[in-house]
Amino acid sequence: MSEAARRSIRAVLAGNPNCGKTTLFNCLTGSRQRTGNYPGITVEKREGHFSQDGAEVEILDLPGTYGLMPFSPEERIAEQEIVQGDPDVVVLVVDSTTLRRSLIMLAQVMQTGARLVLVLNMADEAEKSGQRIDVRLLSSLIGCPVVETVGHLGRGIAELREAIGEAARRGQPPRRLVLGERMDAALHQLAQRLIAAGLGGKRAPWMAARLLTGNRDPGDEPGLTGESLSSLREEAARLRARLESETGTDIGMAVMQCYYGFVDGLLREVTLHPAQIDIRVLSDAIDAVLVHRIFGVPFFLLMMYLLFWFTFRVGELPMQWLSDGFALLGGLVTAHWPDALPETLQSLLVDGAIAGVGGVIVFLPNIAMLFLGLGILEDTGYMARVAFLTDRVMHLFGLHGKSFVPMITGFGCSVPAIMATRTLENERDRLTTMLVVPLIPCGARFTIWMLLVPAFFPEAWRAPVLMAIYLFGVSMALAAAWLLRKTALAGDDAPFVMELPPYRAPTWRGLLVRMADRCWAYLRKAGTVILGVSILLWALSAFRFDPSGPFPLSRVEAGAGGAEASLAGRIGRLLEPATAPLGFDWRINVALLGATAAKEVVVSQMSIVFAMEGGPASPDESGLRESLRRTYPIPTAVSLILFLLVALPCVATVASTRRESGGWKWALWQLGGLTALGYVLAWLGRIAAGLIAG
Repeated sequence: MSEAARRSIRAVLAGNPNCGKTTLFNCLTGSRQRTGNYPGITVEKREGHFSQDGAEVEILDLPGTYGLMPFSPEERIAEQEIVQGDPDVVVLVVDSTTLRRSLIMLAQVMQTGARLVLVLNMADEAEKSGQRIDVRLLSSLIGCPVVETVGHLGRGIAELREAIGEAARRGQPPRRLVLGERMDAALHQLAQRLIAAGLGGKRAPWMAARLLTGNRDPGDEPGLTGESLSSLREEAARLRARLESETGTDIGMAVMQCYYGFVDGLLREVTLHPAQIDIRVLSDAIDAVLVHRIFGVPFFLLMMYLLFWFTFRVGELPMQWLSDGFALLGGLVTAHWPDALPETLQSLLVDGAIAGVGGVIVFLPNIAMLFLGLGILEDTGYMARVAFLTDRVMHLFGLHGKSFVPMITGFGCSVPAIMATRTLENERDRLTTMLVVPLIPCGARFTIWMLLVPAFFPEAWRAPVLMAIYLFGVSMALAAAWLLRKTALAGDDAPFVMELPPYRAPTWRGLLVRMADRCWAYLRKAGTVILGVSILLWALSAFRFDPSGPFPLSRVEAGAGGAEASLAGRIGRLLEPATAPLGFDWRINVALLGATAAKEVVVSQMSIVFAMEGGPASPDESGLRESLRRTYPIPTAVSLILFLLVALPCVATVASTRRESGGWKWALWQLGGLTALGYVLAWLGRIAAGLIAG
């Protein structure tokens, strides 16, 4: 290998779902990537870097797959990167507790001729079960480095980095894959024909396997036409027919049986002590209750209720500390403002930046508690069970069971949830899921709930009301999906097969890293998008159009009624005829305009308006919640909650739908349809709440 090559190594990280691959990626690169204990979480390849023995290693985290035969989007990405991308090293991660199944992918990667590092992850669980593997013998038999790791503890990471460097320095690996005399002869014959035609090279055996099983047409290869193409097709068909006649089985099944034969023989050689304890026994016992067809759903609802109660109870005190801190900061700036500086600048800082951004940041503790709870549910493996539980319900509404993964991601943010629909093979399933994802209450709207629910409901009702909001959002998503699948996106349902990983104890490091990532993303958004929109809305609320003066714009007077005369007030007034049936006034209307950029702006704009109406000293002596409680009746609060839950998906969500659906058609239908639906629901909700309250 040249000096330049030694300084740069390109590696890919591959493996089955739930094998801990992405956790190892985080350990290797130090990146902060979302991980979860359910299939399909890694939708795209992700890149990271680290240094090893003076070389810069670029590593790609590929989607979790059970093989390289490209039957799904994940498998197509994995095969493209491993076979066509020709990386320096393929790092194959397998679950040490399921070696017989996991090593099937090892046989396929060996067939591609790639330089390989085999990683036996979750080695601690295998050891607890009594399993012992001769790692040195295994490395010798397959001709590549083998490393045992425990990803969530960081064990074996240094050895893995060294193994990647060692594999990159090696020459072409020896051919150690043995699939049986008849299969090897057929594959060798096809591979030689491919090489003679100028195709394949070191990957000729893999291309031969694809041709033999009928999963690749020779015409897919550039530069192969005419007689050579016809001859290859005939040769592949002849060998396929002969093998099916000799084995009495379909060629795809015959190849898979050969893979299993290789794995079984390998494990017989290297297994010193087989597992004495099935680590899934305990998981199966727990699942007898948690995945029970009668008790499973009530238990899930109980878990969600406890999560919301935990979010309110634990987050309330630090939220009050932050609120008091921002109020103190605003008071200090006002009290010590130099007379030489203009009051407009003071208002911008206190009423715009501190009140606007501070009104959003105070809910950071609640955000942290929510994602800590969701992280525990995901990392233990419980969320995979929820997907299993909801599959039957999903199919009743025309959704694929796999749609649960992007929908649960939607509790964090709609944008990555829409991107996660790429795991769905059926185009109708993808479109249906991405169109209804905005109905799942996201983290941005959670900030609004944390403002409105405590403002209008007593403490004993807060957790049940918050849970009702989430259940209503999910119910609307299912109802909308049913309507779409009966009309614009009608078609057959696809079957859903999902592996339930064993329950595992989450690590505090992983939970805290995830929570910190979410909190940092929230703060970053508050300091960029929300700050920018808050300043714009402050300017609209602080100035009015005055054609009689020397300048067309002039400052409004602080205090009651001042902001109403501003540009924002006039815009809000213009919208009141349309929003009056919902009980919205000009304040809410302006906040809704800002919500198209980011839902949290509803909170910041309300903070700005009430700060300016209460004077420059502070937003309100009793706080924003008290101001809302005095200004609006409960029916208006219910109407606003329903409208924000359903209507006006943010700009980023609409843009993601446009990109993933391939055009503006579905994105505009999503924006218009959800806004119209939100309007009707808000109107009905206000009427119902008024009748109940009256």
